[in-house]
Parts: sequence; C-alpha cells; structure tokens
Amino acid sequence: MERINLTPDLSLSRIVYGMWRLGDVDDTSPKAVQAKIEACLEQGITTMDQADIYGGYMAEEIMGAGLTQSIKDQIEVVTKCDILIPAGRYGHVSGKFYDTSREHILNSVEHSLRFMGIDKIDVLLIHRPDPLMDHHETGAALDEVVASGKVRSVGVSNFKLHDWTLLQSAMKSKLVTNQIEVSLSAHDALTNGDLAFLQERGVAPMAWSPLGGGALMTADTDLGRAMDTVAAENSVDRSAVAVAWLLAHPAKILPVMGTNNISRIKGFSDALKVEMDRETWFKLYEAALGHEVA
Repeated sequence: MERINLTPDLSLSRIVYGMWRLGDVDDTSPKAVQAKIEACLEQGITTMDQADIYGGYMAEEIMGAGLTQSIKDQIEVVTKCDILIPAGRYGHVSGKFYDTSREHILNSVEHSLRFMGIDKIDVLLIHRPDPLMDHHETGAALDEVVASGKVRSVGVSNFKLHDWTLLQSAMKSKLVTNQIEVSLSAHDALTNGDLAFLQERGVAPMAWSPLGGGALMTADTDLGRAMDTVAAENSVDRSAVAVAWLLAHPAKILPVMGTNNISRIKGFSDALKVEMDRETWFKLYEAALGHEVA
C-alpha cells in the first residue's frame, strides 16, 4: 500500500478506513472492532478516521475498546472536533452548532485521547468551518495541542480556500490536510478550486464519501454502466473503480472508506488493481458530467 507523507515524519496509508458507521451495527464488541482493523492492516491500510461526533459521540469509545497495544503500534489515528449536537455528552445543548474555542478544542482532545485509549492523536481536524471562529484563538489552540505533544499535526475538514488561509494566517503549525467530499458523483472540487488550492501547496486531501454515500454502487445510469465496463475489464466491483478514479488524480487524494462489512473492507485494496489511464479516467468523468468535456 502506497503511503502519503503529510509531514516529514508522518505518513498515512493511501486508503483510509472511515469509522463514522462503527456504532451502526448490533455487534460493537472489541472483537468485532479488531476484526475490521485487522482486515485493514492485512492490506497495508493503517490509517483510521474518526470524529468525536460519530455514533452520537460513541464511535471513538467503541474503537478504543478494541485497540490492543499491538494494534495501536501499527495505526495512525485521525479525528475531528467542533460539531455539537444534542446527543451523548452534549445532550444538554439545545441544537446543533460549531465550537472552535480554545476551551472546546482542548477538552475535545482530552476526550478523544481518553475514549480511544491512546496517548497521541496523529491528525486532529476542525470538522466544519465555523462562521463564528476567532481565527487567532482557534489557531493558537491548535498550535497549543501540537506543542503539548498530544497531537502530532492538525488540519481541517470541509474548508474552502478562504477558510483555510484565514486559519493558517494565525498559526505556527502547518495545516496538513483538508478532508472534503470528492467522488464521481460529487466532483465539483475538481473545477471549483478546492483541489487546485491544495495541489498547488503540496497538501494531500482526504476524500469523504468516495462512493457517493453508496449511490455509486447501485445507480442504473450511464455512469453506473461505464463503471461496470471498467470493473469487468479489471475483475473488480464498482467501488474499486470509483476509488481508483480518485487515486489517479495527481493531488494524491486519500479516499476514506466506510463500511462495517468485513468482506467489503477486505476488498478496499482492489482499487489498486484497476488500470486507470487518462482515457479511461475521462470516460468516467464525462459519464459523471453527463456530457463531453468542453
């Protein structure tokens, strides 16, 4: 499995296991969690993507219960903070809002470390742009958690370029990634500047929902049929084609794959088997657009 360097001393596996659905099954036992992580490790997938809010603020704890020391020594942990909803430990709040204050960021880091049973977060992301963000306070807080040794590096999620530059302007630490939605069904990032901004700076983006929330797997459309053709030619399924399409982009996109199905987890690396030349890439892109490129 290829690895992508976010910093000189931190690399992530090219494909990332996303754990937003970890609590959405009947069996959330440590044994079940271990089986999913081990299925990833067998393919060289070592990066686990979390967020405090996942599973109603329970997914980090579910994951942590399944982390043996051996597993901890093999993985990188990405997690996120700043979204509050009336659930779990935030059941007292009246509605959804964002909090990028120093107090909330520091408390979130402590919660995440304790629930996952780890002593360091590899990448901490601000989950959503906060229209009430004081970039000086937020930037200083992110620098503080890095300086403390509790977080190795920091980044953002769902930020536009102006959100990125505003926050970065108040920081000493470098933002190392932006986790954004990119897929064959959500491809605006290719042309609206989101990917170009990161590519220019040599920042590898993470892609959430690379299968379009699962819709790409079942769509009876020109795109679906184009994916089926490529899948048949490479003896893989549609998911491998969708991921291979992202992997072919020079921005070094890291797809975040989320499922609780062990057989599907074991097939994540099938994307590496797909021959994705430029002509094939554009055939899929045009099918996604619904017309020829201009």
